[in-house]
Amino acid sequence: MNILATSKLLLTLVVTTIVSVSCADANNKPPSMNPSQPNSMDSTQQREVAILAGGCFWCIEAVYELVDGVISVESGYIGGSVENPSYKEVCDGTTGHAEACRITFNPSVISFADLLQVFFASHDPTTLNRQGNDVGTQYRSAIFTLNEGQAATSREYIKQLGASKTWADPIVTEVVPAGVFYKAEDYHQNYYERNGSQPYCAFVVRPKVEKFRKQFKNRLRSDAR
Repeated sequence: MNILATSKLLLTLVVTTIVSVSCADANNKPPSMNPSQPNSMDSTQQREVAILAGGCFWCIEAVYELVDGVISVESGYIGGSVENPSYKEVCDGTTGHAEACRITFNPSVISFADLLQVFFASHDPTTLNRQGNDVGTQYRSAIFTLNEGQAATSREYIKQLGASKTWADPIVTEVVPAGVFYKAEDYHQNYYERNGSQPYCAFVVRPKVEKFRKQFKNRLRSDAR
């Protein structure tokens, strides 16, 4: 693990109390999207892709790896101006990239709208360029859309969530067309599964995973129940 990742873990130990409160973002569960709205996915297709950014990609990856209908999750970088950025460059905040996950899923099992419900439940969409103690544009909340259907669904769902008053503060999640997605270094993939006992995973990632398990029991993969 590099120095940046180690520092991240040490900082977590210092601010455990702050992180545990802010990252949990209470226990709000966003309502599901109004089914009367158009579905951006074609249920006849067996594979679709969504790209979501909601803070540290270790957190997002760990949650979606448990979701029924998700085929694969890759951590990486998107939305910046530098080709093939490294983790250090992204953490420095100079490339413009967000840490994100590319999620391949079966839309006949779970819709894009349902993925978004999990997404909004798994991070705080009201804090600009910040998730808990992770601060910087690389930790921004964003949906990188791959077609106009995804964009329309995302904008409509955010509108519905705003009206629901699930959060006291306004949602700042960006909805932007996806650019090039760069897969992160190998040691970032399946990070929580391989490093669950590390401090950052224990104090930040695990509460998000446990929250998902509690709130979305019906969305758990059969082998994760």
